[in-house]
Amino acid sequence: MAKSDWHLAQLNVGRIVAPTDSPVLADFMNALDRINALAEASPGFVWRLQGDSGNATEILTTPDPYFLINMSVWESIETLFEFVYRSAHTGFMVRRREWFERPTEAYQVLWWVPAGYRPSPQEALARLAHLQAHGASPYAFTFKEHFPPPYEPLVPPSDMKPEPYCVGWA
Repeated sequence: MAKSDWHLAQLNVGRIVAPTDSPVLADFMNALDRINALAEASPGFVWRLQGDSGNATEILTTPDPYFLINMSVWESIETLFEFVYRSAHTGFMVRRREWFERPTEAYQVLWWVPAGYRPSPQEALARLAHLQAHGASPYAFTFKEHFPPPYEPLVPPSDMKPEPYCVGWA
């Protein structure tokens, strides 16, 4: 298989601190269309999960209405990394502490999918659960500990070194 036969899927989750229609989340909700358009215009973007509103905030995957998911597929880990940590999206990431509860375990997972494949939210949540239970592996990994697509030789995981102010909670 060739490199172009594989794409990178990502899921990130979070529990919002207030209802989506509250003043606390107004900046977050008002920026979604702009940030989603930025993603779609970014090099390497392939697909993103969205509901009728054009974003994924209405897609409930658990009984908890405050639990939100975001999923997308990219041509490579490098193109996703550039969007997340080197574009106007970065400022949005920094502010997530205002809108989401501090996570107690991994909240983002990456994995390789065949080009053209669209993962389901259930599959993505299973990958996240696997990462939380077993740590990074070729099955489910992170930017900090990522693995090559299945066509490449397995090498020790490497850290892509995202901006420190964008990762974790202080």
